[in-house]
Amino acid sequence: QVQLVESGGGLVQAGGSLRLSCARSGFSSYRMGWFRQAPGKEREFVAGISRSGGSTYYADSVKGRFTISRDHAKNTVYLQMNSLKPEDTAVYYCGATERSGDYTSPPTYDYWGQGTQVTVSS
Repeated sequence: QVQLVESGGGLVQAGGSLRLSCARSGFSSYRMGWFRQAPGKEREFVAGISRSGGSTYYADSVKGRFTISRDHAKNTVYLQMNSLKPEDTAVYYCGATERSGDYTSPPTYDYWGQGTQVTVSS
């Protein structure tokens, strides 16, 4: 059973930065993704990273501001968020999958963390 634990959320002013972490149990190599969900909205794709870490994918709304990376030795995926905006406020979730498929689609992912709240004040 894979377990994902997110951390690093919090309250930050617009223009500030946060780094989210997603620690994963287990030894298999997974494709990983970050998603977010604001109140009353559907879960939306933020960023994804391949098993090797050599390929990354971003939503247009975060390109140039967010960076996804992974540390295989620590079984951890990170999301560095810079130049944060109030519209980035949401609960952020990491997902993991062994399957191929669309990185941007939540059904592609088999495992999810509990989420971490990010609030950006104006």
